[in-house]
Amino acid sequence: MRQIASLLLASSLLLLGAQGMPAEDPPRNYTKLYPIEVGRPKAGTYGVDVSSHVSVSEFKCLKDNGFNFAIVRAYQSTGNPDPYAPSTISNARDAGIDYVDVYMFPCPRCGKSASEQVDEMVRALGSNYGQIWLDIEGSQYWLGSQSANQEFFAQLLSAASSHKSTGVYASEYQWSSIMGSYSGGSRHQLWYAHYDGNPSFSDFEPFGGWSRPAIKQYRGDASVCGVDVDEDWY
Repeated sequence: MRQIASLLLASSLLLLGAQGMPAEDPPRNYTKLYPIEVGRPKAGTYGVDVSSHVSVSEFKCLKDNGFNFAIVRAYQSTGNPDPYAPSTISNARDAGIDYVDVYMFPCPRCGKSASEQVDEMVRALGSNYGQIWLDIEGSQYWLGSQSANQEFFAQLLSAASSHKSTGVYASEYQWSSIMGSYSGGSRHQLWYAHYDGNPSFSDFEPFGGWSRPAIKQYRGDASVCGVDVDEDWY
């Protein structure tokens, strides 16, 4: 399989040239080009995000299937740190996953301030992860007005950025529903969702002040190696 992947990579690079890599700036140090897996015609780097515990063997299987980064849920919409996040992060590291980030699903209605929630998460995690992504979705979890949502988000972003590099996860629909035309997060990297099954940024339409993305979540609710994942690409 590795020989086949190497041959595919070589032929793809001849055909694609510089177009084989995304033109957008990659997140953090995501610059390594990995072999194209059979059935995956797009060059680039593939990864998963997970919201449940994943074992070392499961991560090894994911890596063998061409997934080279992971983004682990670290805070739940119930207003608590995800208890499985620290071990899942360690398991990803032990399996040889190259980059491991976390995402935070905040709870604006839980009675805790934004900074309290971030601090809870960071204390529970330790430091064995890359950056934080703020998950902005589900208007039912947010406050009664877009201005209140914008203020809470700004506090989240400030608190998270004081600990680690911080990006934003959102789709155009979710962002506009919750934040309106607010562009207060646009200086930070964008991980956007569009479930078209296409690992490419060709579908991206600017929103929220972002003119280009860093990561795309192109497939949701998939099952790979017996693990429930969303599939991502840059």
